[in-house]
Amino acid sequence: MGAITKIINYLGEVRYELNQVTWPKRDAVIRLTVIVFVFSGLVAIYLGGLDYAFVKLLEYLVSR
Repeated sequence: MGAITKIINYLGEVRYELNQVTWPKRDAVIRLTVIVFVFSGLVAIYLGGLDYAFVKLLEYLVSR
């Protein structure tokens, strides 16, 4: 089997599999995206707060 034939068969199989996928509805994608952004923001705030606290603690310990 030639390389071109293998590529064409592969792409045909990919297309078949993509047609079998149950894609989420637009509102579900938007809702889940907002959840990811909010959660990421909360984690960033938490880690930023920890970083700030540790920097201040280190400054205090070094300045003693």
